[in-house]
Amino acid sequence: MKPVSIIIPCFNEQETISSLLQAIFDQTYSRRMMEVVIADGMSTDSTRQRIAEFQSGHTGLDLQVVDNPRRIIPAALNCAIRASSGQILIRLDAHARPYPDYVERCVKALESDLGENVGGVWEIRPRRKGWLAEAIAAAAADPLAVGDAYYRHTDRAGYVDTVPFFAIRRDLLARVGTFDENLWTNEDYEFNVRISKADGRIWLDPAIRSIYYAQPGLNGLARQYGRYGYWKWHMLRKYPGTIRWRQALPPLFVFSLVFSCLMGFFFPFFWYLLAAELVIYCTFLVLDGILHACSRKRAAMVIGLPLAIAVMHFAWGSGFLAGMLSGRRNQATLLL
Repeated sequence: MKPVSIIIPCFNEQETISSLLQAIFDQTYSRRMMEVVIADGMSTDSTRQRIAEFQSGHTGLDLQVVDNPRRIIPAALNCAIRASSGQILIRLDAHARPYPDYVERCVKALESDLGENVGGVWEIRPRRKGWLAEAIAAAAADPLAVGDAYYRHTDRAGYVDTVPFFAIRRDLLARVGTFDENLWTNEDYEFNVRISKADGRIWLDPAIRSIYYAQPGLNGLARQYGRYGYWKWHMLRKYPGTIRWRQALPPLFVFSLVFSCLMGFFFPFFWYLLAAELVIYCTFLVLDGILHACSRKRAAMVIGLPLAIAVMHFAWGSGFLAGMLSGRRNQATLLL
């Protein structure tokens, strides 16, 4: 039995799994005190081969792989939790890389009783080279795109409503339960809602840092944020009081565009309203792109950043509205 279990949901992560495992191996926290449990959704690429290669060259790390035949994140987390033994559970993602002191700082925060769940800040970086991948990574940390999601850009420690990766004591699960496998995405936010309802505290410390690799292309970004929006609606059906302004704006914006477009066929005034709304929206995006282009000295940000933010907004808003309109029978299509 090890004091700390690092649990990792994984599916087709051949590009990043090796760097994650190397980052865990290089942690300042003693390897003898850690175990790593990867719940793999039956990867079809070379992910498992990369894991096996890493194991053969790094025998000092206790590492096991368990199957996650459902291929959804909450099921992966529950599989890994059942296979783990640590009294402290720390989640990481296969497309992330923790700083060398990540585990040590998480353990210290829990031992200092700063919160029942502690986490840190993402440094979002492009998964591949290229101007578009760089723009997507910049958008994923931009307040215009993600609102007040503090774990993406804050430099102040404090209590928050959610953190991206959790570090908890195992006995917390007896109070709040494990992950809801009826929610295929937004499982972390829903888990944190239950912690808060059980009078638990969620502590974010920007000194706890990890690198998160953003989607490399617009298609993947659209699918990702479409899932986020779709499952956010289903999460809000359980906890309607948890909605935040940053989550309400994209579906309201998409709805207003569709409504104005439809009404324009009957009342021409709505065509002008639609045009004005789009002009104002695009102006803000372009100005934001210019600011990023100047600060990063990357002219491509003028085009790339507005494109990425627009895809995030439209996909999230459309996914949210689709969640409102569709039934459980359509959920399987949102996993892809």
